[in-house]
Order: sequence, then C-alpha cells, then structure tokens
Amino acid sequence: MAPPIVLLHGLATSSARTWGETGWLDLLADAGRETVPIDLPGHGVAPKPHDPDAFRDLEGLVLSQFPDEPADAIGFSLGARILLTIAAANPERFNRLVVAGVGTNLFERDEERGRRIAAAVGGEEDPEDPEARHFHALADADDIDRESLVAMMKTPRPDISGDVLSAVTMPVLVVLGDQDFAGPADPLVDALPDATLKTLRGVDHFATPKSFDFIDAGLEFLGANPF
Repeated sequence: MAPPIVLLHGLATSSARTWGETGWLDLLADAGRETVPIDLPGHGVAPKPHDPDAFRDLEGLVLSQFPDEPADAIGFSLGARILLTIAAANPERFNRLVVAGVGTNLFERDEERGRRIAAAVGGEEDPEDPEARHFHALADADDIDRESLVAMMKTPRPDISGDVLSAVTMPVLVVLGDQDFAGPADPLVDALPDATLKTLRGVDHFATPKSFDFIDAGLEFLGANPF
C-alpha cells in the first residue's frame, strides 16, 4: 500500500488554500492516496495562540500529527523549511519528500526582511514593498490570526546548514520558480544527499502552489499521478 502524504503550507495561508483550492487534495484522492494536511498554529483550523513560547517546538507539534508509518510529505515555503528540519532529525519517518519555495534563503538570515514581513502580517501596509504587500493580503483571510502569526515569527526556527541536511537521506524533490526570491536552489540541492531539482519557468514564490508544472512534478515524484 502506498504511504500517506503529509502536506504543510507556508506562512499566512492554510491547508485549505494551499492544497485544497489548488487541486492537490482532489488529485491525490483520485490517485487513491491518503492525505494528512496539517495547519500550523495561527493558520486554518489550528489553535491560534498569542504567546511566542507556544511556537518553540513547532517542529515537534507538526511531527506529532504525522502517521505512525513512514510517510511521503510535501511542504511549501515555511512548511518546506519545517519538514526539512524534521526530516534531518527523524529521517525514518519519511519515505519521500517534496519541498517547494525554498533554496538559498534557508541558509541566510535577513533580519530586515523578517521585520518587514512580520509587520505586514501584523497588519501594517507598505505600498512600496510588493512582497510585504502580498503577505499582508494573505493574512487578511478569515482563517488567519495576525497576532498569532506575529508571535510565531518572534520565535526563531532551528538553523539549517549543510551538516544538518546531510541527515536528510530520503529522496527529495526540490521545486523552485525561476522568479522566486528564495532562490537559487543550488545550495539546497547540493547539501541534500539524494535531491532532484525541478525549476518552474516564469513562476514566482506566490504562484508556486498552483503551478501545473509543480503539481505534475510532485505527483510523479510521489507516484501519485491519477492520469
């Protein structure tokens, strides 16, 4: 029997918006695959705490919702980062892993950018910053709690390095648009022991989840193409 598939969204969105509205969940169901879509705290149907301490073990909270058996997994942006961190510490919990919307940005800490995005999801508008403006719009959704997201962003995530990623031994598909601010993907692909790169032509960060090329590549990699 094919393993279940865990799906983890990015910042200021949800499983319903990232994987449901884009057709992923329907296609995986058509392929006969069990799915485990997880909402991060502050997002979707998950609890929405305002205390930063509630986010200190975000990776452990996500892992606690995994199936008991080894799973396939798909993560986008923040969800991809969290899944890579979990996979490095618990490779036995994974069969195959797809990560999208991440690359060089995993190895670099841009504090000024982080402040701009935190301000945007917190409710501040900056018409001069298209990226911040997009995150502001995402966080306007009814299933998002802005204060909870700000608390989450105040809590540092574990560092990611080549040494950390050397423990991610399962096959990994890295998907990145050639217009994505997270790129290039080369440092991530080089750091992973068994990685394949799929470049999405003419696709930026926010268009990635609905990219047909991403969907096709991800389903094929996981052996879940219903066609």
